[in-house]
Amino acid sequence: MSHTTNNLSEKKQAGMPTGYCPNLWNDDLAPVEPQERTWGWQNIAALWVAMVVCVPAYMLAASLVPEGMSWWQAVMTVFIGNLIVLIPMLLLGHAGAKHGIPFPVLLRSSFGTSGAKLASMLRGVVGCGWFGIQTWVGGSAIYVILNIVTDQALVGEPIPGLGIDLAQFLSFLVCWGMHIYFIARGTESIRVLETYAAPFLIAMSVGLLAWAVVKAGGFGSMLSTPSEFVKGGAREGEFWQAFWPGLTAMVGFWATLALNIPDFTRFAKNQRHQFIGQAVGLPIPMALLAFIAVGVASATVVIYGEALWDPIAITERMGGFAVIIALLALLVATVTTNIAANVVAPANGFANLSPRLISFRMGGFITAGLGIAIMPWKLLESTGAYIFIWLIGYSALLGPLAGIMLADYLLLRKTELSHADLFKNNGVYSYGNGWNTNAFIALVVAILPNLPGFLAAAGAIESVPDFFTTIYNYAWFVGVALGAGIYFVLMRISHPVAAMAQPEAG
Repeated sequence: MSHTTNNLSEKKQAGMPTGYCPNLWNDDLAPVEPQERTWGWQNIAALWVAMVVCVPAYMLAASLVPEGMSWWQAVMTVFIGNLIVLIPMLLLGHAGAKHGIPFPVLLRSSFGTSGAKLASMLRGVVGCGWFGIQTWVGGSAIYVILNIVTDQALVGEPIPGLGIDLAQFLSFLVCWGMHIYFIARGTESIRVLETYAAPFLIAMSVGLLAWAVVKAGGFGSMLSTPSEFVKGGAREGEFWQAFWPGLTAMVGFWATLALNIPDFTRFAKNQRHQFIGQAVGLPIPMALLAFIAVGVASATVVIYGEALWDPIAITERMGGFAVIIALLALLVATVTTNIAANVVAPANGFANLSPRLISFRMGGFITAGLGIAIMPWKLLESTGAYIFIWLIGYSALLGPLAGIMLADYLLLRKTELSHADLFKNNGVYSYGNGWNTNAFIALVVAILPNLPGFLAAAGAIESVPDFFTTIYNYAWFVGVALGAGIYFVLMRISHPVAAMAQPEAG
């Protein structure tokens, strides 16, 4: 990550290449030169570990247990989901490693040089949401620390309209301000901290598991209790009704990174390094974190009489000075993870809107502002809201984007792109005034089947036919398939000769 930002801010000092359009080019969006692609697979794997080991990922895995799954069903659901999302990660990561371009620039080949601005914002807004969630998690750690020190003196009545008390809101703003500090200085300022954050957070997670096992005298009843879906269980015969939404949520968790993974693989030495780095860094750490999360939640049933899926709530009940150290470490790790995973993509997306006016840094400030506006604490009020509204909801939006990009880059262009035309208003990717209507038709049509289910899950409408509920449970998969299929057919039928040309990569 630090190498990424260093290159983004320092390369191309000579200025914009001749023939490029200033409304499409700046230093942050320019292709990385081959000699600057120095990331090995270890670097990419380490980056993934730093992003994987975070509180939202922990909460996602543990939240499957209250839904009725046994521990091994929850772990396998997480593992399978991450194996599935690894596929588009590797395929779209290929574009970054081969062409050295970021996500918003890659979008231009399918959505058009102007249309890509809107399409990248669909991803950017979701990134702002994740930024807000991670910042709320960090702020919660600050809030707990302050209340431990002051003997709960800061607990107050919720602020009308916000739903949280004043100290919670101020703690959130303090964590938000820490992000602003690092965005202003550039992420190079956290290079050393980020390097050590991932293994330190892993050690803390293992330590939490060890504490829970010792305290409970074993893993607790949950690991020996069958799922609620078995014969005689509370939800007998309903496993698949819980599995598919859970699997879609697992895929949706990384659906954002599946789109903008070129932002990172553009610095990979070659395809082998991006492939191995992602294959090692994503599914295995996620499965291990899932086991830790479920194991700790299992032990808390014995220790506290209920399954706790929020590690901050667990550490708050532990008490003692060790809790302050653990929460401070969690806060630092959250900040570094958040900048790596949730600032780069939306910042690049905002820069793509107006390269002459918005730099990567300014895009980061915009991201931070929207992170407050979404009120992320409301997204985490319950496991139902977290899984069925937020995760599955935006996977219904991003799935079609992924399908369109995959069909365009792999099936239509056979991985070949013209670098020069990606930065020209009158190049092969300009389509009609910079907009590829085929891509937007495919996007809208692929989103529509999931819309009724989303509205019902969000409470906007009372109910929908079971057919739409079922479709919504498969939101990401439906979106990818429809987006890719419709876009491919439309492009073949319309025969846009200029857009379909495959000039040599620049």
